[in-house]
Amino acid sequence: MAGRSRGGSRPLAAGATSAGPGLVPCVLLKGGNIYVPSADGPVPARNADGGSYDPFDVVDRLVEQYPLLYLADLDGIERGEPQLDFLQELSRGVAMWVDGGVRTADQAIDILVAGAQRAVLSSALLKGPRELRRAWRLSPELAFELELDSKGLVARSEWETSDPRALAATVRAVGLDHLVVSPREIDPDWALVGDVAASGPTWVDGSFEVDQLPLLRSSGARGGIFHVGRLLATDGLSLRSEPTSGTNRLRDDEA
Repeated sequence: MAGRSRGGSRPLAAGATSAGPGLVPCVLLKGGNIYVPSADGPVPARNADGGSYDPFDVVDRLVEQYPLLYLADLDGIERGEPQLDFLQELSRGVAMWVDGGVRTADQAIDILVAGAQRAVLSSALLKGPRELRRAWRLSPELAFELELDSKGLVARSEWETSDPRALAATVRAVGLDHLVVSPREIDPDWALVGDVAASGPTWVDGSFEVDQLPLLRSSGARGGIFHVGRLLATDGLSLRSEPTSGTNRLRDDEA
């Protein structure tokens, strides 16, 4: 991977997911390969020839249209073994938030040192408010994910709450500015999103779909995170697409 050149790739076919205000592609990565969601959980993404996608190529094409990328490192999330060396190469010159399955403050710093613009901490994995405060003291370049399922907030017992609004308030009180509301296999609760967004920058992940952009805007959320599988399914990587000129980076104060 060392010395892998970047740039020069053509953009992904955008179609209905053309970059608009607040849209952020989510790349699932496992074992150095791109994965996509399925009814049975994440599965390897396959191109029209049945082969796998080059993650560097996918990222290079995405950054031509999207100023910010969101990467979910499934090795870190599922096994606590984030792909730090791979992330270091993949994030060069790219504004990227990374969910690497952080359990402790030290792991958050590892993600940042590897090149993430922000390390994403999750209610389901981070070991409670003590680790949150410790991570914040080490670096403010963090985002916090409120995971939700059909039963409500998905959170470790150390958080001592089942109320997502209460947990959002706790996180904001520590100092974190960016929160991610992530409904899993349920529709977004736009009233909840609006309540969280009222106190600071808020993003919607999980089951968010790009056709929900009007609801996203009306909720006051900063942006919506959608799975890159939607783009990969649009004529593969659409080599017929015309190249775009330059990249559209997001400044730190905009992220």
